[in-house]
Amino acid sequence: MQFKTSTHKMKTILLLILFSTASLSLGQPSPDAVRDIDGNLVRSGTEYYILPVFRGRGGGVTLAPTRNESCPLDVVQEGFELDDGLPLTFTPVDPKKGVIRESTDLNIIFSASSICIQSNVWMLEEYEGQRIISGRGTAGNPGGETISNWFKIEKYENGYKLVYCPTVCDLCRPVCGDIGVVFAENGSRRLAISDVPFKIKFRKA
Repeated sequence: MQFKTSTHKMKTILLLILFSTASLSLGQPSPDAVRDIDGNLVRSGTEYYILPVFRGRGGGVTLAPTRNESCPLDVVQEGFELDDGLPLTFTPVDPKKGVIRESTDLNIIFSASSICIQSNVWMLEEYEGQRIISGRGTAGNPGGETISNWFKIEKYENGYKLVYCPTVCDLCRPVCGDIGVVFAENGSRRLAISDVPFKIKFRKA
């Protein structure tokens, strides 16, 4: 009788191990897809405008000088609500993925050319005590050398927000933060790390 009970326990343990292994093999579900204002999936390589959820608080996102010199250009919000800014594209860390998903590392790249010699790839950099977004990053090549060029889109209330918290480097420990709008000395609305996130939406260009 004791032998049968032990055998039963062993079978139960084995079944639990097999169930746990099977659960792990299924992996985690994919993050939710990001959607534009029409409810369509936001896709890699397609041009979009980043717009504020609430009109009346400035317009879309563009490039402009913020350092009292003509170059480089930094990422800013348009001052007038009717200005959509410049179109841009998103490229996920896995370029084979066609759909942009929440909380996934990606490059953000303006499609338009500029008067400055720069890539128009978003990049986080230090300037006068702030961590601001410039347009002179490097696309692709995920790792420690490009840690400043990766951003994420996350759901935020009735819209989205942009976040700097890259996971493309296992050994790196970046200081994460939300992207908000911070006024520069010349009056421009810089995108920078802020305690108040910039609540946004996406519209196909």
